[in-house]
Amino acid sequence: MQLLIDSDVFCKLGITGLLEDAIAILGASPALSGRLPALPHMLRRGRLVRTYGEETCGKLLALTDTIPPIPAPDPTWLEKTAHVSSIDPGEAQIFASAAADGLLVLTGDKRALFALKDISGFEVALAGRIVVFEALLLALCGKLGSDEVSRRLQPLISTDKTLRVCFSEDGTDPREGLLSYFRSLVTEATPLLLWQPPLGGTE
Repeated sequence: MQLLIDSDVFCKLGITGLLEDAIAILGASPALSGRLPALPHMLRRGRLVRTYGEETCGKLLALTDTIPPIPAPDPTWLEKTAHVSSIDPGEAQIFASAAADGLLVLTGDKRALFALKDISGFEVALAGRIVVFEALLLALCGKLGSDEVSRRLQPLISTDKTLRVCFSEDGTDPREGLLSYFRSLVTEATPLLLWQPPLGGTE
């Protein structure tokens, strides 16, 4: 595997038709990416169904067949996060697997990220390997164009504050807002070094 995707970002990218583009821009492929083993179950009942509805979750469920589940993580790394309440079991599994095997992590869980920065060892093992959603969107805007990314993101605009601010209809280039959010995250996540989007995504 080359890339691990957390469940919330998987859903957002799947709903907007940006999943394959995102995986490609990170230099991976669906077959070489990984998602949480519990994701199919989560799409059948629980929070994701309440958030996105049964029909949408049904479509996302079909997408999970294209990306293999993450194997059991390295217990040494997993133990480091065991007693950190801000990191849920799914994120812990992703961080542990990525740290052990040198993989990229695509995550939207900032609460978990800010907790991870204080756990010794992860800042070295995951240096430059943590891809936050804002950085990914910057890269996608650079590759596909801001107008196309904005068009695809419309199903999420009403429920996602960051997207609503950055992809407003006032004519402002969404990359300005995304870059501002990203720079704040870079500072707040220190000493973790976040993945930097290609220059085409920040110009």
